[in-house]
Amino acid sequence: MKLRAGCDITVEAPAPCPSIGMLRPRSGDAQWLAQESYLFEPHLASVEYADSFGNLCQRFVVPAGRLRIRVESVVHTQAEIAVDEAATRTPVAELPHDALQFLLPSRYCPSDRMVDKAQQVVAGALPGYPQVTAITQWIRDHIEYRYGVSDASTDAEGTLADGAGVCRDFAHIGISLCRALQIPARMVVGYLHQLDPMDLHAWFEAFVGGRWYTFDATQPGPRGGRIVLAYGRDAADVAFISNYGELETVEMTVWVEELPPDAAAAS
Repeated sequence: MKLRAGCDITVEAPAPCPSIGMLRPRSGDAQWLAQESYLFEPHLASVEYADSFGNLCQRFVVPAGRLRIRVESVVHTQAEIAVDEAATRTPVAELPHDALQFLLPSRYCPSDRMVDKAQQVVAGALPGYPQVTAITQWIRDHIEYRYGVSDASTDAEGTLADGAGVCRDFAHIGISLCRALQIPARMVVGYLHQLDPMDLHAWFEAFVGGRWYTFDATQPGPRGGRIVLAYGRDAADVAFISNYGELETVEMTVWVEELPPDAAAAS
């Protein structure tokens, strides 16, 4: 399917604020970037680099006052995500080198302290994809989607204790429980077609059966129509804007719409 997605963000800083944006999708196995625009108002100098996960990062200094950042992309992506209940757990000795880092505990995913919980959640499920399915369903059944419960310091254990959170919190629990079972899992952020309410979104991927599969406990079942902006160990690696000084988000609008396959990009 062909999607046009973007965000329009206005930020305000009392003094020049060094910042890093992670707002550009890249082409890969699951998506192809057809066209994009990236606007700063007022215009400012920026440089781009790829981080250790391959994410495209834009480095700039927000001037004192307000800055508008408007990014829009046209992307070909999968209308349906892959599902394979027969995919088994990949033995650690056979994992690709770049998947090994996603077995380790991280800032928001203390998987080493959640082994007992993981075994309880997946009891009776076959190793591999069925275990991740069981984890995803358990989160849907036991964690309430609710704003205002978590903050920037809340990790997976905190969300379990609160019993509620938002998409990033759901993803942190899923990642932690997978890693506790020696299943590599990583955080993904981006866009989801027909997300309600519309916003930038977070979910997770697990490596089973020799490849990465998408899981999203905020949705009632597997859904395609996703545009990936970034991958990481947890939310600390995939912030849409990382600021190294005082910075306030004044306004943000996000949109995702499907285009006909032969439609031209938006003006």
